[in-house]
Amino acid sequence: MQRVLIVDDSSSTRAYVRAVLEERADMEVSEACSGFDALRVLPREHFDLLVLDINMPNINGLELISFIRQSEAHRDTPLLVISTEAAERDRARAMALGANAYLAKPFSAEALLQAVAVLRPPASSENG
Repeated sequence: MQRVLIVDDSSSTRAYVRAVLEERADMEVSEACSGFDALRVLPREHFDLLVLDINMPNINGLELISFIRQSEAHRDTPLLVISTEAAERDRARAMALGANAYLAKPFSAEALLQAVAVLRPPASSENG
């Protein structure tokens, strides 16, 4: 089963993304409530996908993207940004820093699943 880390300071957003990915994409979900929390989790665990917000206190999502892309362990991990910042310049900044996809909040379950499907590495050929 593929693993995803959701990094968002909004518990309702984390719960929504978790529900969609666990129930409809068959993914194992972990959560981080801040950039600091993510920096504690990332060195200890492997994730197949990272989903993160831009607007978070202390370490924001753009700073987190920079850290992730400089980390040898996570440099190639697909990264989906979810943010209330819907302007094209915000999307362009995130993509320039290394995000692979960008969804503006609010988004539908279908939009989330479509973005994840594009970013998701192929599932292993094992049954299980």
